[in-house]
Amino acid sequence: MARIFITGSADGLGSLAARSLIAQGHPVVLHARNAVRAEAAIAAAPGAENVLVADLARKDEVIDLALQVNALGAFDAVIHNAGVYEAPHEQIFAVNSLAPFILTSLIQHEGQKPQRLIYLSSGMHTGGRALLNNLEKGTGYGDSKFQILLLMKAVAKEWPSLHANALDPGWVPTKMGGANAPDDLEEGYATQAWLAASDDKAAKVTGKYFFHRKQARCATAVNDGALQDAYIARMEAISGIKFR
Repeated sequence: MARIFITGSADGLGSLAARSLIAQGHPVVLHARNAVRAEAAIAAAPGAENVLVADLARKDEVIDLALQVNALGAFDAVIHNAGVYEAPHEQIFAVNSLAPFILTSLIQHEGQKPQRLIYLSSGMHTGGRALLNNLEKGTGYGDSKFQILLLMKAVAKEWPSLHANALDPGWVPTKMGGANAPDDLEEGYATQAWLAASDDKAAKVTGKYFFHRKQARCATAVNDGALQDAYIARMEAISGIKFR
């Protein structure tokens, strides 16, 4: 069984992925923005091992969250599911881009990172940019989903023994996507659960981008190693945290 931590798992795709993994027998630790949402998270996924609380828009709370995760011991996988859409650009950057960078850099047990790291991107990343000179001012949603792919690619390059991958869950009918979203909700959460715990050879790869459990093409620019390195350097400067 795989022990898995999922950010943004109080509702939506994160909660659905958690429930799916718990049903398969995997120990799952949830995350919620505040205590009220933490109660809702456990109510929705009562078989969860624990729920941790942190506002990912606040850097100090993100750092504390990483310490909370590390205090619980080793994890086999982390699903970076949390994200905001209709929000100020500063908040989008903090939650969608900076928090995953900090958590990726800090979560480890006895010097070892989780073997599998899963990042939620979006088809909207194709219209996104790195925005290296203006990251502190915030980013749009598409920009943040482009940036998360740069992070994933950099992780795959820096730690080739890990399985670091990203996915587009599709435009699915969640609170974020809206009731009329046309894509398959089950495939939206099944892909992240599959990447986190499946023994399928197709899931045990690294540096790939998935849509509905199949590899998909991402924007060519995210494969630029120099851009990946420049993005990581800017994130280190902004966060004060080394990518290690």
